[in-house]
Amino acid sequence: MASIEFRIAQFVAIVLLAGAILFGLYTWAALSWNYSTGERAGYVQKFSKRGWICKTWEGELAMVTIPGTLPEKFFFSVRADPVAEAVTKTLGRRVALIYEQHRGVPTSCFGDTEYFVTDVRVIDEAKAP
Repeated sequence: MASIEFRIAQFVAIVLLAGAILFGLYTWAALSWNYSTGERAGYVQKFSKRGWICKTWEGELAMVTIPGTLPEKFFFSVRADPVAEAVTKTLGRRVALIYEQHRGVPTSCFGDTEYFVTDVRVIDEAKAP
């Protein structure tokens, strides 16, 4: 009888371990491969580090197409602290955010959105003479 209980416990342990390994591999794959890459330009109007357990940098970019119209919002996440510092330094200025889209990331511990900003650059606006 002890042999059957041991085999059941061993089977359960193997299934749980296999599930954890598969979950880890899936998470690694979702964060390693890009679905798309690109740039969005506008003004970062909200940027904060938030979360109860997993603290992530989350932001909101207002993309204004024509002055006087309602801006379209682009929600993004930042995983690297140096990039978060660079975004913070550009608040209030027109910027281009370079991002990677990672679809299917299983938890919000890596970010609340599927758009992860990897770099930021200030767009110099030409001044009227």
